[in-house]
Amino acid sequence: MSSDEILKAVFPLLNGPDLASCMSVCKHWQQIAQDDYFWKCLCAKKWPSTCKNPSPPVTYHKLFKTFYKREHRRTLLPPRISLNDLEFYIDIWADDEILFSQVIQGPALRKGMWTPPPGICDTLKYHLEGPEYKMTLPVDPKFAVPYTQTVSVSVLVSRKDTNKVACIINKSMFDYIDRSAYRALAFDYLVFSPIYPFVSGIRAWISLLFMEHGEEGIIDVFGVEMDFCDAANSEDEVLWLLDMLDWK
Repeated sequence: MSSDEILKAVFPLLNGPDLASCMSVCKHWQQIAQDDYFWKCLCAKKWPSTCKNPSPPVTYHKLFKTFYKREHRRTLLPPRISLNDLEFYIDIWADDEILFSQVIQGPALRKGMWTPPPGICDTLKYHLEGPEYKMTLPVDPKFAVPYTQTVSVSVLVSRKDTNKVACIINKSMFDYIDRSAYRALAFDYLVFSPIYPFVSGIRAWISLLFMEHGEEGIIDVFGVEMDFCDAANSEDEVLWLLDMLDWK
């Protein structure tokens, strides 16, 4: 048998990565390994139905090279907005009494811009120092809330570049208090623009960060945390998510 015949007998027995490696050995091997028949054999094992089309839309070599390995994560393009473009309107009520009402400039919420006060519990400290992307800000002055009081929150965001407003959280209650982590949590589902009809079920979370009050049954709130960890875990991902909201 000639060397070409040997290669043509061996190449159909190889897996995709090995056959691709053979193409880089020399120009002669590359010319032989480019024969679409070998790649058809590989596609027949992975997607048998593709071999039933007498005129496939692409070569089997291209089909296998493109789809044989799942692409787990694509590089994210730079977001079209920045925190400098955003203002956040945060209002917190206890029953009908306003506890906190501020306009927060986007850069003030950037991770690492605020250092929590000393004396917080280790569990909360580890949480705030964790790798997840969290937007935090201080509550000044602090406020005290009894456990028995109903506390709710609304968050709107405005864009300076388009003069539009979107809703992040619409009067959601802090209905879960994690006393071991010193956080009270509320959430709401984000409402996206109609141009993204298949994006849904993503929550915005907001937490009250607190320390124990001297009096039993009362918490002292010293900070607010907001995150979108259902889908976004970096500043760029958060900005892409916010850009997709239903801006009015």
